[in-house]
Amino acid sequence: MKTWMRAVVVAITIALLQIGVWAPAAKAQGIKTGVLTCQAASGFGWILGSTRTMECKYASGSGHTEDYSGTISKIGIDIGYLGACVIVWAVVAPHSSTGPGSLAGNYFGATVQAVAVVGGGVNVMTGGFHNSIALQPISVMGNTGLYVGAGIGAMTLQLSDY
Repeated sequence: MKTWMRAVVVAITIALLQIGVWAPAAKAQGIKTGVLTCQAASGFGWILGSTRTMECKYASGSGHTEDYSGTISKIGIDIGYLGACVIVWAVVAPHSSTGPGSLAGNYFGATVQAVAVVGGGVNVMTGGFHNSIALQPISVMGNTGLYVGAGIGAMTLQLSDY
């Protein structure tokens, strides 16, 4: 049990460091245009990586919404079971208004999660239209399971509206 708790503390510490290092850099590159809320499916970490499906909704500051579907993957330490959860990101773009489907594309970044029955994590991603979109973590809600993971994150989003 002591080893498990140590792993959770290390993962949370890494997550906090990543927020401090990545978030200011991403925010400096643009303007917050809205919020992306994704419902990620449950799944197992297979020691060196995993992939989970997601259904997402982007809500712009002007009230426009778009539906996206996709996957989120991790390469790195990835051990245990993670229940379904909701991930919320602030969307930062170079301009105050994004065009239809601008969030579609591939994203890459860092990811850390730790769960001992209940827990949380951080996913900081950059990509989308011409790699100009930054996704800054706002919250992860409903993480349940027994899991620890840290590594390189990759995400793919496709527009579901059309």
